[in-house]
Amino acid sequence: MKPPLPKQRVRKQLGKLVAVLALSCLAPESAPALETRAVSGPVEIRVELSPDQPVIGDPITLRIEAIAEPDVEILMPAFGEALDRFRIVDFVPRESLTEDGKTLHSQRYTLQAPASGEHLLPPILLEFIDHRPGHPAAPDELDAYEILTESIPFAIESMVPDSASADLSPPMEKLDPIGSDRTAWEWLAAAAFVLGLAGFFGFRAWQRWSLNAAVRSAWDMANSELEMLLASPLPRGERVNEFFVDLSGIVRRYLENRFSLRSPELTTERFLEEVIASPELGAEHQVLLKDFLNQCDLVKFAHHVPSPEAIRETTQKAKRFIDETREFDEDESGSRDEVAA
Repeated sequence: MKPPLPKQRVRKQLGKLVAVLALSCLAPESAPALETRAVSGPVEIRVELSPDQPVIGDPITLRIEAIAEPDVEILMPAFGEALDRFRIVDFVPRESLTEDGKTLHSQRYTLQAPASGEHLLPPILLEFIDHRPGHPAAPDELDAYEILTESIPFAIESMVPDSASADLSPPMEKLDPIGSDRTAWEWLAAAAFVLGLAGFFGFRAWQRWSLNAAVRSAWDMANSELEMLLASPLPRGERVNEFFVDLSGIVRRYLENRFSLRSPELTTERFLEEVIASPELGAEHQVLLKDFLNQCDLVKFAHHVPSPEAIRETTQKAKRFIDETREFDEDESGSRDEVAA
């Protein structure tokens, strides 16, 4: 049998245990987030930014979530809208139905800030159309209701400590230039000219790259979302309506990114009028799109239950439309012409 521990040693161990328990209770489980909310009628929107104290180089997660009553059509912001001051690293849109029949839309962005310091996330604009019986679909002379959130100010910390200017000061006096008669101002002016010229051409190249990347990503994004949707077995029962909501959302977002058409804010009839007036879609693709959207509307609003063959046919129409209206670059279009010849 071991001898009992001295009283002083027992007291020290108990003190350490109490301190550890107190710190574990006070420590937060995760970094808090900045958020803002807005409610308008049957729709509630929440915008969340995390973490609340990022360091330069850290990824910043932006979540935009909107939940609406049944028969209310949510019109989420276009890809990258109001985010041009940040670099978009990743984008994940989702759409689902809650247990009580409400529609939940979400967009998750992974952003990179250009520099440290004070920043401001601009207000996020969301629109919706009210299809509930007895409610106006939209305000007078407007296509949809609008919800505008408040902006979110936040700061990005620098990796350089505040005392860096004192710590990194040179121990010796400034050295005079060797073997040169030019003044410091002449050297500075020449360096500023070179940097300005390089910055101008760099900005123009970045503009061209951003435009091409945005066009290419329209097909990439739609094709990726479609593959994820079709990875699961064909829907049955109540999941059929959710499947067609997701399918039509993929095509509408593709049209918005590919042709700069504000398709989500229009009803099917109004949207088809816009498509017919657009010279970028031929008659064959207009008919294909009309058949696809009408089939989706029958399921979403008329509670039509399609057969598995009809579901496959509608899915093939979406895939065919996205593939045939994809914009190719010069190399791809040239290879296509050779194959066609």
